[in-house]
Amino acid sequence: MTQSIDGDITGSGLKVAIVASRFNALIVDSLVAGAIDALRRTGVAEADITVFHVPGAFEIPQLLRRVVAAARFDAVVCVGAVIRGATPHFDYVAGAVASGVADVARAADIPVTFGVLTTDTIEQALERAGTKAGNKGADAALGAVEMASLFRKIAG
Repeated sequence: MTQSIDGDITGSGLKVAIVASRFNALIVDSLVAGAIDALRRTGVAEADITVFHVPGAFEIPQLLRRVVAAARFDAVVCVGAVIRGATPHFDYVAGAVASGVADVARAADIPVTFGVLTTDTIEQALERAGTKAGNKGADAALGAVEMASLFRKIAG
């Protein structure tokens, strides 16, 4: 018989870091609030949530690497917002942050989730920060809790 192991979203006892960019604060503040709310709803204690702010999304992977290396957290949630403008800058920043977070996540011994919005318009970003399309910060936080649960189950 095939064995199936699923994670759950019980965050009690977890210590979770959130790495958030300050750029596009109107959007990112909502993503952070959504992530914190989701973590608290799963049972993560307020005192066990730490938010780190970096200047922009481009800097997220650099701090993420340090946060993971500190070995103080059970999971890390990354949130930010990169909104397309009139220049190719969007492509470079969006690609760099996605690639950088993925690189750290692959090497990490803890779950790292990606709640960085990469949208064409500010309206699309607002929709994903708590209006029409839900809150992607909350989604990333729930994913982090579920993955932490799976990591614990694998560890026994």
